[in-house]
Amino acid sequence: QVQLVESGGGLVQAGDSLKLSCAASGRTVTTYTMGWFRQATGKEREFVSSISWSGKNTNYRNSVKGRFTISRDNAKNMVYLQMNSLKPEDTAVYYCAASTVTGGGYDYWGQGTQVTVSS
Repeated sequence: QVQLVESGGGLVQAGDSLKLSCAASGRTVTTYTMGWFRQATGKEREFVSSISWSGKNTNYRNSVKGRFTISRDNAKNMVYLQMNSLKPEDTAVYYCAASTVTGGGYDYWGQGTQVTVSS
């Protein structure tokens, strides 16, 4: 089992930055693809970004490209999401997730952290 705990969310103004952290425990996630998803009120959960186990391959949804950066520290079992130039439409609960099989779905999910961006 893997436990994922997100932190770093908060209330910020448009244009500000936040850095989300995801701490993994219970099992090392160094070989897992890790991802960030978000869900705004009344909307479906959507993919934000992912990073391969090595950190060499990253993916982003179009709306966050150039503003968000995903990274990981396998020695610390941590994954991060640096969010710059935040917009009100980025407001959502952000979830960290782990995929144990490359190309498969995400098997483990955190509880989420709220990010609210005011205009």
